[in-house]
Amino acid sequence: MQEFMKKLVKNLDPKLEHYRETSGPKDEDELPTYSPKTLEAFLQIIKNTPFSVLSREDRATIASAISFRDRKVSSIMLPKNKITFVFEHDFLGPLMLDRLYQSGYSRFPVLSSDGRQVVGVIETKKLNSLEIRANDRASSYMSKTVYYLRDDYTLEQAFAAFLRTNSFFYIVINDQGQVVGLLTYKMLVTHLLGYEPKDDFSSDSNLAAVMKRGRTKEGAGKPEQNQQEPNDNSQTS
Repeated sequence: MQEFMKKLVKNLDPKLEHYRETSGPKDEDELPTYSPKTLEAFLQIIKNTPFSVLSREDRATIASAISFRDRKVSSIMLPKNKITFVFEHDFLGPLMLDRLYQSGYSRFPVLSSDGRQVVGVIETKKLNSLEIRANDRASSYMSKTVYYLRDDYTLEQAFAAFLRTNSFFYIVINDQGQVVGLLTYKMLVTHLLGYEPKDDFSSDSNLAAVMKRGRTKEGAGKPEQNQQEPNDNSQTS
């Protein structure tokens, strides 16, 4: 934690230096220096820093980063009672497809016919095919690869798992193997940053478009300062 605080203070130094230049003494030798000895003292400095120096989003990011290592998956996961499940033998007729699209999610856990275990994951992008017929079953379009996290994993362990598998979607289980929720890469990043990054650009596979794209303005993608923090309980990735 001490090493983390040193890096955080170093990254914040440009903002604090700007504040000193506009409001503090001009002589560098006269600048007050203070190194917090405890996490509480550091947080007090953050709390007392004017919003002109650290915005609400900056504070949220700092708070999220500090708690990232110790916070549990269960604290940010989408709980089981809010998950949209699909059964492997469900027909992908108009009503089912409409239900999935209307949910706003992009991935759905597929349950066995008895509902006892997750047997796959289905993505809405695979359901955009014009070849889908009303009598096609979900099992025909699902991926059988399922990744799991335990609900008592720390967010650092979860992040390592995402990087290790390159998966964006995890089923969360308890120590008895029961499904208790799900976690996506988007939810994890949103928690870590304190906000959900936004960008209307969608031509990342177009070399010319990326070359010609204008520079992103500083702070683009952050919510407005007075905007309510986004809900990270999203089943999308």
